Amino acid sequence: MLSDVPPLRPEDLRTDWVFAYGSLIWNPGFDYCRAELARLHGYHRAFCIGSTRYRGTPEQPGVVLGLDRGGACIGLAYQFSPDSRAVSLEALFQREIPDWAERVYRPSVVQIRLADGERVSALAFVAERQSRWYRRLPETEILKTLREAQGQRGPNRDYAINTWQALRDRGVNDPRLARLARLAGADAGQATTGTRAR
Repeated sequence: MLSDVPPLRPEDLRTDWVFAYGSLIWNPGFDYCRAELARLHGYHRAFCIGSTRYRGTPEQPGVVLGLDRGGACIGLAYQFSPDSRAVSLEALFQREIPDWAERVYRPSVVQIRLADGERVSALAFVAERQSRWYRRLPETEILKTLREAQGQRGPNRDYAINTWQALRDRGVNDPRLARLARLAGADAGQATTGTRAR
């Protein structure tokens, strides 16, 4: 059962930034005027969200990334273009939370530090631990799912590989993600061009 505390809606937000840690890094899908590497403390990137649409099906769910409690995460901070901020926020919420009753993310405002040291408030889509699609799986099961699941946006492995490559291209090393991406198929030349969304 989801929390009774109402989640943030686009109209509630006063920040002009969003923190990307998964597919938003390589396929943001909205206009932005600035993109910077950023660090978020208190959350880490984890394959903890079941995907029954984009990277899996109800019969064979995939697994995608969420921000889970503890640790830290390096990702990309995007600043919305002022002229299209409202439209971008609506599109982003529709992408990440297509069904509010079945949401897997909790939109939250977090404090991040940009690469130049500047601190900003940013929208982040945090794993909704009370969702029935929240998962804490052993690495062997994550890997099996990445290799086998496929959804509307393509093979689950592509999601992992694209995220790993996008971070690596920006000089970010995420050892666990790198290991999973390689084992899921990156070493076999199965990486994609990074044009498909989560």
